[in-house]
Amino acid sequence: MSEEQARASLARIPVLAGRDPDAARLTRMGGLTNLVYKVELAGEAFCLRIPGAGTEAYIDRKVEAVNARAAAAAGVAPELLHIDESGLMLTRFVEDAVTMSPERFRADAGAVARAGRAFARLHRSGQSFAFRFELFAMIDDYLAVLERLGAELPEGYHDVVREAGPVREALAAHPVPLAPCHCDPLCENFLDTGRRMWIVDWEYSGMNDPMWDLGDLSVEGGFDAAQDETLLEAYFEGPPRPADRGRMVIYKAMCDLLWTLWGLIQHANRNPADDFWAYAANRFARCKALMRDPSFARHLAAVRAG
Repeated sequence: MSEEQARASLARIPVLAGRDPDAARLTRMGGLTNLVYKVELAGEAFCLRIPGAGTEAYIDRKVEAVNARAAAAAGVAPELLHIDESGLMLTRFVEDAVTMSPERFRADAGAVARAGRAFARLHRSGQSFAFRFELFAMIDDYLAVLERLGAELPEGYHDVVREAGPVREALAAHPVPLAPCHCDPLCENFLDTGRRMWIVDWEYSGMNDPMWDLGDLSVEGGFDAAQDETLLEAYFEGPPRPADRGRMVIYKAMCDLLWTLWGLIQHANRNPADDFWAYAANRFARCKALMRDPSFARHLAAVRAG
């Protein structure tokens, strides 16, 4: 049924008009919430993304379309050939690239550096994204979605949100210029050719503090201290300031706080791609552990000092 859906989707894409979708060779690729295929057709290779059921409740596809085009113009995302308001997307397939994972990032410090340089290229591109990523507003929005779904929260979640109050105050004390950010840098959203790192999947992208992207990738990749330094130094082309390092660490905790709720929404929607209750519980435990580590207070002080 999924391949039938993919071929029907190909038939809807104007840039493929005149090509027989039944002749396409389809290879299923990864994706937690969407159907993703490599499409080989008439001597060309594409990537087809079909949006998952229920994603329209928390993803603005119009915003994603604007941002995906801007990311491609910035040179960090593959060429965008089609995207519509339903979320159906077709891009060029990046040949000779591997999909990254925490294991691949651990095995190759050069890949960590290439990711840092890709972020720098995006953040300094001058592109403007259509959405402003407001962390605490998004937490409120996700909580509202969960309330509508009648879903439960991990015990103590609201207590941790209250504990994040000083974090919000520290970040507001010295606001930084917002930049176009990916905002959801799973390792699997990076495609590495060994020379260049590409970034895909712009569903959650928006104008944001650039250090969110670095902190979130560190969390997703399970980076150690050495990997964090490699990422920061590649991004800044030298050692970072304490305040910048502190903002990165703070966002490591805050991204877990936010994505806990995302996981709970997937669980409530009965997404079969993963055990999302366990995903959310692990995220929440990691957030609490980092916020209660003595080093967190030092990083918070550095951010507050500016």
